[in-house]
Amino acid sequence: MKRQTIRLVACLAVATAVAPTRAALAMMQDGPVLLAGRDDQDRARDNQERAKEDQERAREDRERAREDRERAQEENARSRNDQAYDRARNSIERQEWARAVEQFSAVVTERGTRADAALYWRAYALEKLNRQADALTSVAELLKSFPTSRWSGDAKALELQIRQRAGQPVSPETQVDDDLKLLAIQGLQHSNPEQAVPLLEKLLQGSQSPRLKERALFVLAQSGSSRAQEVIARIAKGGANPDLQEKAIQYIGMNGTAANRQLLSDLYQSSSDVAVKRQVLRAFMLSGDRARVLAAATTEKLPELRGEAVRQLGMMGAREELWQLYQKEQSVEVKSRLIEAMGISGDSAHLVEIAGRETDPELLRRSIRQIGVSGGQQTDALLGIYSRQKDAAVKGAVLEALFISNNATTLVALARKETDPMMKRRIVEKLSLMSEPAARNYMLELLEK
Repeated sequence: MKRQTIRLVACLAVATAVAPTRAALAMMQDGPVLLAGRDDQDRARDNQERAKEDQERAREDRERAREDRERAQEENARSRNDQAYDRARNSIERQEWARAVEQFSAVVTERGTRADAALYWRAYALEKLNRQADALTSVAELLKSFPTSRWSGDAKALELQIRQRAGQPVSPETQVDDDLKLLAIQGLQHSNPEQAVPLLEKLLQGSQSPRLKERALFVLAQSGSSRAQEVIARIAKGGANPDLQEKAIQYIGMNGTAANRQLLSDLYQSSSDVAVKRQVLRAFMLSGDRARVLAAATTEKLPELRGEAVRQLGMMGAREELWQLYQKEQSVEVKSRLIEAMGISGDSAHLVEIAGRETDPELLRRSIRQIGVSGGQQTDALLGIYSRQKDAAVKGAVLEALFISNNATTLVALARKETDPMMKRRIVEKLSLMSEPAARNYMLELLEK
């Protein structure tokens, strides 16, 4: 009995010892399956994370594109506003007072960055038309809407002048005080500069009209005296209304000495005013300071200022610098400016390269149009683009480039081969606006059919 019990216990012990081994074998057999399932889960998790990252990048790309579009729209609006303001100022110079009133009123309505200046000049023109009440209204609007404007001092001086004349009927034709003073200033150009400078400085510090002060500043810019340069530098740093400051910066750039270049550089670094920085970049161009313009185009954080620097590089013919910048630039807005600058600089070779590899539709079309602006002999390249592309907008850009470059012969050749009626119509529309013999002959040919 004992022997059977011992045998039973021994069997149980063996069974107990073997069981873990079998369990281990089972785990070894099932283990790869479990691990494989875990790998699939990991891969799925990784794919989900990558998909989230892709979505986030796409969202960031869309956001950057939206910001670029908004900046471009703002810059275009600002550019239109500046151009309208410049046209109105030209009317002031031509003494077309009624036209100036109308033009400045349009600038005021836009409420852009020049609205306060436009209110001043509208009041100035109204006063010349003997419309004192309207002029005072314009001054009051300026002082109320823009209490911290740098035009406030000039506006208050004009208001005082208008009120002093109130009740005295004055014909616009008889208001020649500014004109006489302008003639006197011109006469000072031929006098002793040392005698003229103190008088001009006093005039600039007084309550004379900005139009008169601009003339005085111009005379000072012709003087080589250190005192004259100090006055101009003070105004360039903000010691007058914005229009006068802009003129002072321009004159400093035109006199591109090493000291003036450094003055401009210091002004650019110290100013937070985008309009001032933009004017300094233009002054750098006038002074031939390519290094500082390139530095701004490379390091400036604001796309609109990078774009302005790029434009000035184009004016300076900096082809290689522009090409290097284009390959590094991320902003679509700035890349668009770079393409325009390449056209200005005449760099048709790099524009053709961009047109051959650019994937952004707008940049592609812009590069093609700028090939025409550049004036290079790139007919074969344009024809190659036209034949390869199916996009009507891209083909239309090729037609625009050929039109801009006045290449009527090639347009006629395309018209003869084109089988798409709408595209052929677009070519003929271009040719109808050209005075080249090839264009005229083709028009006659069409009429004879």
